[in-house]
Amino acid sequence: MTDVLETAQTARPDSAESWWRQAAVYQIYPRSFADSNGDGIGDLPGITSRVPYLKQLGVDAVWLSPFYPSELADGGYDVADYRDVDPRLGTLEDFDRMSEELHRAGIRLIVDIVPNHTSDRHVWFQEALASPKGSAARARYIFRDGKGENGELPPSDWTSAFGGPAWHPVGDGQWYFHFFATEQPDLNWDNPEVREDFLTTLRFWSDRGVDGFRIDVAHGLAKKLPDELPSQAELDALPKDGDHPLWDRDDVHDIYAEWRRVFNEYTPARTAVAEAWVAADRRARYASPEGLGQAFNFDLLEADFDAAQFRNIIAFNLELARESGSSTTWVLSNHDVVRHATRYGLPPRGDSTVKQGAAWLLSGGAEPEVDRELGLRRARAATLLELALPGSAYLYQGEELGLPEVADIPAADRQDPAFFRNPGVDIGRDGCRVPLPWAAGGASFGFGAAGAHLPQPAWFADYSVEAEEADADSTLNLYRRALELRSELETEERLEWIETGRGDVLAFRRPNGWISITNFGSAAVALPEGEVLLSSGALDGEALPPAVTAWLRA
Repeated sequence: MTDVLETAQTARPDSAESWWRQAAVYQIYPRSFADSNGDGIGDLPGITSRVPYLKQLGVDAVWLSPFYPSELADGGYDVADYRDVDPRLGTLEDFDRMSEELHRAGIRLIVDIVPNHTSDRHVWFQEALASPKGSAARARYIFRDGKGENGELPPSDWTSAFGGPAWHPVGDGQWYFHFFATEQPDLNWDNPEVREDFLTTLRFWSDRGVDGFRIDVAHGLAKKLPDELPSQAELDALPKDGDHPLWDRDDVHDIYAEWRRVFNEYTPARTAVAEAWVAADRRARYASPEGLGQAFNFDLLEADFDAAQFRNIIAFNLELARESGSSTTWVLSNHDVVRHATRYGLPPRGDSTVKQGAAWLLSGGAEPEVDRELGLRRARAATLLELALPGSAYLYQGEELGLPEVADIPAADRQDPAFFRNPGVDIGRDGCRVPLPWAAGGASFGFGAAGAHLPQPAWFADYSVEAEEADADSTLNLYRRALELRSELETEERLEWIETGRGDVLAFRRPNGWISITNFGSAAVALPEGEVLLSSGALDGEALPPAVTAWLRA
């Protein structure tokens, strides 16, 4: 018995207009990718120098995490100027050169846009602090009078995502709202000036050749705070059904309709993908053709290495894509979570692997013990399955090396604000942001001429590009071969499940006849008939071992 799952688009997408529908997108965290000037921080010229590596890897696009001027209160997501480059990372000329080299290599460019909040160093916020209550400058942000006789108490007991109060006093009886770090004041998207300025920003980068945008906290822009603010407990209890004061409001889509009109001014139209942590049944509006066009689904990222979970997630998200007319997205790692090569090596504990990994990090990587070999086997198998699916795959720098998470970063070297604001509760995200190892030796394993801004463990040598290029069976060479073959899968956006008779084996067929089969179980299983094109691990004759995926051509 088989059943067919497909998205709204069943024909091969036009490469110019719809390249994003089944693209392999490589996320670069600029400060940790490649350092060209030896200051310990990755930069734009460093990225440019590695374009040949990206071309050989076989990705279709690069997603560039924030590279704007920033005080790094939140890894660059506190933006001081949306239309410039952080001088520690380069110049606008360096950006143009990088963009040109990527496009020359056939790689498109997506940049991060952070519209929910600015840096407290942004010229607008500095003007707001210098202006009186009720001024136009303060109206660009969310200011409220404090409680108490002189406004000495916060407007509410709300807490920020990084710990501590979500309101900060400015000394005149007023407080500003910051859902994230204190240095990240939230913008007021009811203000026409805010809306118009971001349209200018979208055109600025589009005019420089940017092909698309990743929208940070896309579900948080529209806010409607009542005069009488609810308590934190009351706020948490409110349903997120389109009328929540802070999250996933229906009117946020009015903003993205304006953005879509800007995207469509260009030929080809610019793309966008929403980072929207919303209920699955509300995700489709972000991905609609009238809105951003695509939205992340993080469901596989949160799942155990389990056949039933994977099948349900795949089926559900392909159905959502069909409803929205978009293609779905697949993600296993990014700059905010423990790398999947480590998560899959931890014993399941009944909740998401993200929470599981966070708990493991709090122990410094000591409890529970991680099975690094098993984690890598499973990560390779999950990735090969992911790359066989219809839709776009988002890969995070270093996963092509099978990099594990770095758990034991000394407190003195940590940078993530979550670590400092939630001591003993949140260890932060530095462990997945450690600079990449390019060489097997040297001061920073080839990252730059000097050290790296986060400490690299000695075992990084074994995972370096240099070491893996010399090993035909390395994870790097698996990714290269998989991405090379994947281009042949970019036909119709559908799959047909193949019933294996086993609950721990997942198999499906793509329209060109290719079969992907993954063994999630603990015993080897027979392979289907066909020519084996690629496998994530060594096969056992005609059998598929545990934690291995194979691609076959019938």
